[in-house]
Amino acid sequence: MSRTTSPIIEVFADIWCPFAHVGLRAIDEQRAQAGRGDVAIWVRAWPLELVNGAPLDPRTTEEHADDLRNQVAPSMFSDFEVGRFPTSTLEALALANRAYRIDLQVGERVSFALRDALFEEGRDISDPVTLERMAHDLGVDMPDDTDRAAVLDDWHEGQRRGVLGSPHFFCGKTDVFCPSLDITKDPAEGLSVARDISGLTAFLDRCLARSEPQ
Repeated sequence: MSRTTSPIIEVFADIWCPFAHVGLRAIDEQRAQAGRGDVAIWVRAWPLELVNGAPLDPRTTEEHADDLRNQVAPSMFSDFEVGRFPTSTLEALALANRAYRIDLQVGERVSFALRDALFEEGRDISDPVTLERMAHDLGVDMPDDTDRAAVLDDWHEGQRRGVLGSPHFFCGKTDVFCPSLDITKDPAEGLSVARDISGLTAFLDRCLARSEPQ
C-alpha cells in the first residue's frame, strides 16, 4: 500500500455494519467540505462475525438501517434487501485489503463500493459470483491467502488498540468510536439516533491540524 505525508484516517469497521456505512459517508463529506482530498481513509477490517462469535442478524440489521434512514440518513439504504444479506463478510473484507495493496485510493474506492452494493443496491456481497464481478468492474484481483490473513491481522491489531466497535476512527494519537452519530437505546422506545456534527467536526479538525495540503 502506498503511503502519504498527509494524515490517514484509519477506520476499523465491518462492511455489513449500517452505522459504519453512515459514518464513512459522513467523514467523506466533511473531508470534501474541508477541501482535503489529500487525506486518505484507510478502512481496516473489524470482522464482527469473529468479534461476536456469530454473523450479524439480518432482521436486526434491517431494523437499524430503517432507524438510520428514518432518523438521520433519508437518502441512504434505498434498496437494502434483507433477503440478500450476506452470510459472511470475510471474503469481502479480504477483497478490500487486496485493493489497499494497490494504493490507498483504490482501497477506499472498493471499501465504499462494497457497502454501497450491500446497502444501496441490495447485492449479496458474500456471493462469490457477485464478488468476482465487483472485483472485475473495480479493476482489482480477487483476494488470496495474504489478504485473508490481513483481515485477521487487522482484527487482532484493533483489539490491541482498544477498538470498541464498528466504526472506530483513528488519526495519529486521536481516536473515537462512531464520532458521527449519537446513539441511545431505550427499552420502550427502541433505538434513537441523531447526527453528532460537533463530535465528527472535532475529530476531523484534530486530524487535519496535523498537516496542511501542499
